[in-house]
Amino acid sequence: MTTTSLDRAVAGTRAPTRPARLSLMPNTLLASQLDGAWWPYSRDLEAELPALAAALDEPWGRITRVSVNPSRWPVVPRTVAVDGRVLHVGWFTEQDPDKLILLSYTVGRWDLLVIPPETEPAAAARLMATAAIPGSVLAAGVLMANESAIGRGIRDASRPEATWEGEGGACMSPFGDAMGRTALPLPGNGWR
Repeated sequence: MTTTSLDRAVAGTRAPTRPARLSLMPNTLLASQLDGAWWPYSRDLEAELPALAAALDEPWGRITRVSVNPSRWPVVPRTVAVDGRVLHVGWFTEQDPDKLILLSYTVGRWDLLVIPPETEPAAAARLMATAAIPGSVLAAGVLMANESAIGRGIRDASRPEATWEGEGGACMSPFGDAMGRTALPLPGNGWR
């Protein structure tokens, strides 16, 4: 009901937040494309960012700014209240849509892979582990494309390749195996 959400807004309270689902790269001297992964529960940045910022306060220091690509977020607020302070949110269409950039005045910058909320747990676990490998040269978009190519667990209909896969456009697995399609050249039909 609308009055309930208005009452919460007026009172300055929000629904209780769940802990952030994070996987962070261990402290190492090896440079990587990503510093870890974040698997939000929804596409509501205003609801999700406070738990993320709170989880990162101790290991990374106070997060002051966040940037996202707006293609994955229905609403991008300019600011988000976090424990009595303001977290500034920016958006850039040039930024990798599968990445979240976090900035801190005291410590620096971190790049996190953003795993879509609707991702199946097994796929999210693979992505979280892969994004936290020290020295990895794989960018966020590459990790997501690889997981989508495998076809296990990413259910993001906004991706063009989701339509392609759903219409039967891909006949081969990323490992070169036929995926049960008879249109492929098989040994029994004259192809060598």
